[in-house]
Amino acid sequence: MTPAPKAPIDCQSMSDVRQGVDALDRELVALLTQRQAYMDAAARIKPERTGVRDVARIEDVVAKVMAQAAKTGLSPAIAAPLWRLLIDRSIAYELGVWDRLRAK
Repeated sequence: MTPAPKAPIDCQSMSDVRQGVDALDRELVALLTQRQAYMDAAARIKPERTGVRDVARIEDVVAKVMAQAAKTGLSPAIAAPLWRLLIDRSIAYELGVWDRLRAK
């Protein structure tokens, strides 16, 4: 069993840092898997393929993320491009699922 990672402020070595990053990456993958499941649901629910890309919703999501990033101290230089890429890849994924669900 792997010991719990140290808090960033308590890290004394690159091994400590890497252990913390690896632990967070495992959590992020689990959260992104859950987010992907919502894309599966959206693809199943949306009646029209053109409804998959919703520009107003994209901007709403980014605005909410940026507000949360400001509250928590996440750099906007990380948050904005990361979420835009996440949204872009999520849309591509959802389009593929939408197509597969309706393939004859």
